[in-house]
Amino acid sequence: MSIADRLRVEIGARSPVFPTLLPIVDPEGVPGEEFLEAVRGILKSKQLTNGAYVRKFEEAAAEYLGVAHCVAVSSCTAGLLLVLKSLELRGEVILPSFTFHATAHAVVWNGLTPVFADCDAKTFCVAPQAVRAQVSNRTAAILAVHLFGNPVAVRELEEIAAELQIPLIFDAAHAFGSLSHGRHVGGFGTAEVFSFSPTKLVVAGEGGLVATRDARLAERLRAARNYGDAGNCDPEIVGVNARMSEMHAAMALHSLVGLDVRIERRNQIRTRYERNLGDVAGLRFQEVSEGGRSTFKDFSVIVDEKEFGHSRDWLLELLRVENIGARKYFSPPVHRQKLYSAMWDRRALPVTDLVSDGVVSLPIYSSLTDESVDKVCKVIRRAQVRDNSKWAKWATGAA
Repeated sequence: MSIADRLRVEIGARSPVFPTLLPIVDPEGVPGEEFLEAVRGILKSKQLTNGAYVRKFEEAAAEYLGVAHCVAVSSCTAGLLLVLKSLELRGEVILPSFTFHATAHAVVWNGLTPVFADCDAKTFCVAPQAVRAQVSNRTAAILAVHLFGNPVAVRELEEIAAELQIPLIFDAAHAFGSLSHGRHVGGFGTAEVFSFSPTKLVVAGEGGLVATRDARLAERLRAARNYGDAGNCDPEIVGVNARMSEMHAAMALHSLVGLDVRIERRNQIRTRYERNLGDVAGLRFQEVSEGGRSTFKDFSVIVDEKEFGHSRDWLLELLRVENIGARKYFSPPVHRQKLYSAMWDRRALPVTDLVSDGVVSLPIYSSLTDESVDKVCKVIRRAQVRDNSKWAKWATGAA
């Protein structure tokens, strides 16, 4: 009998804690009637791409982030692809393995070799000392990730990149609104690339943005997102169609409203989770980087099976049976995924493996109520009961 089947039998005498699914994410910042008015105007203008709303969104994003140049693209992945292409790199790119595989895809799509570096046990972001350990004479760039919105150690990575005289790019998919030492993520390194897909705090439906201080890079990116054509039908770079549509730009522009309020609410939810679960043995939380503010695009805990008394997968099944949405972002890590394991020379990434094998991501979004957070925490706290007779009593409602 599977874990889920056993849990259903044990809990069968009562209803799940949530009568319907409590989702892990709920798209937020999605505009209402004012957005529909914008769409009507776009349709009337017949300018469906590369128009006024794309420019307005780029300008608004640049002002919020405090950077000179923002280039809207069709997705974060497209932005990463085009940044690496525009920099004309050859050789190896150092990046974390504990990330969404799109980070690595952008490297491989450009004919570059991914070299994985271990993550930090506290922040879950790539560790600067691990990056140093992977440097070789073929190192062409560093591609770091602000994981779950938690700013990576930007100062240390900028020092390494400066010493090596190589580009430093950030996958900032989770981090629009994050801060590092009082500055918005977006102005660090060579370029930072954001996502506005439905799971993010700013939503465009689909879309991305490259932020950079480099005027020449921004110019090349504007051409690269349009097949490499800067407007004279004589491409200077092998680009793709990575334009953001006017409707996606209009949605993103409206979604910027109230962003900092949403970030503050997510941080409140994070604090409530940690307060409720802080004394549960075998659970560990992601620590916000020194001098940082995380967007908490995701709230993830690490389960130590020996201390917690149950496996990570057991807990995931319990949450599912109780109608609580939960995922394991990101497990397996990229270096153990079938597409990449053959590329990797099996150098050990012990912290990455430990974090990835224990990670559980819990519901978090601005509209999530304190009552729902408390219910989720109650399920997790009760799950730690190791005496099967006590568990059975609770499952039937007797405890």
